[in-house]
Amino acid sequence: MTLLFLAALLAVLAFVLTELLRRYALVYSLMDVPNERSSHSAPTPRGGGVAIVLVYVLGLFIARESDLAVASDVLWALVGAGGFTALLGFLDDHGHIAARLRLLGHFAAAIWALYWLGGLPPLVFLGSEWRLGWLGHVVAAFYLVWMLNLYNFMDGIDGLASCEAICVCVSAALLCAASGMPSGNIVLPLLLAASVLGFLLWNFPPAKIFMGDAGSGFLGLILGILSLQAGWMRPELLWGWLILLGVFIVDATYTLLRRLFRGERVYEAHRSHAYQFASRHYRRHLPVTLAVIAINLFWLLPIAMLVVTGWLEGVLGLLLAYSPLCLLAWRLRAGMPENSVAKDQSGAK
Repeated sequence: MTLLFLAALLAVLAFVLTELLRRYALVYSLMDVPNERSSHSAPTPRGGGVAIVLVYVLGLFIARESDLAVASDVLWALVGAGGFTALLGFLDDHGHIAARLRLLGHFAAAIWALYWLGGLPPLVFLGSEWRLGWLGHVVAAFYLVWMLNLYNFMDGIDGLASCEAICVCVSAALLCAASGMPSGNIVLPLLLAASVLGFLLWNFPPAKIFMGDAGSGFLGLILGILSLQAGWMRPELLWGWLILLGVFIVDATYTLLRRLFRGERVYEAHRSHAYQFASRHYRRHLPVTLAVIAINLFWLLPIAMLVVTGWLEGVLGLLLAYSPLCLLAWRLRAGMPENSVAKDQSGAK
């Protein structure tokens, strides 16, 4: 089975399964009802991300049996950690699970993945290779848990999380090809992109179904795992992945730190991410989602390409990529209370 045929098959399966999940959500009232923290105005079915999970896992096993170079250790890292995270999110979508239990489950999933991957890969920093040993395992665990949660935080407007995943995965495949890696290394991200594409056709603005915690947590963790796995293949690829993920990493991290320094309860729901302020400014989700796609393809991808082809040092490329994103987050008042921003804007008028 060729990669192209398998990717097309997964996209179709995800599209069909998402529609079935949408009908299921409507029948059993699994709806996301708008509240003061929501970025949407109409009740919308949720839980469609389960389609991404099931289709991607199926695709991994098909690829494994079709000799598409899916290594067993990576397969079990993805299936075990991703499947457990999705199950935890699915249960939380159907009935609230305490935050502490969810966080414990997230670390369990991260530890499982790191066991199969071998921990944090060597880091190339200003021409020197660094191996962090046990400290690297701790750093990698927190990185995976943060990726899982930040993706949940960033899944707040129509199509954003789906488009981000597709852009990152397709771009990562291009990085592998440009760096001369064996063709088997593009299989994992491209199959994920295909699985998300089928869901996106229902989630693109205006969304007919939302991803839910099962899908967003799964995507965040899988992208984190794939970035570490790429780093084991070639250290520069890890820098490339971190650059590609820049929009989500910067917005979520900047917002969290600013709220933390202001003494807010960071675990409480809010609407102070940069993308949320932008969507309220334009009063539509589509311009923001399209802007993120443009940033990914025309800013982050070229910088990541320079890094993996040896034209730019990894940490310098990361600083170059993230600097304007931090400036944009500051300009959009990320992390600030919504009411204070509204007062400032009304005063400026």
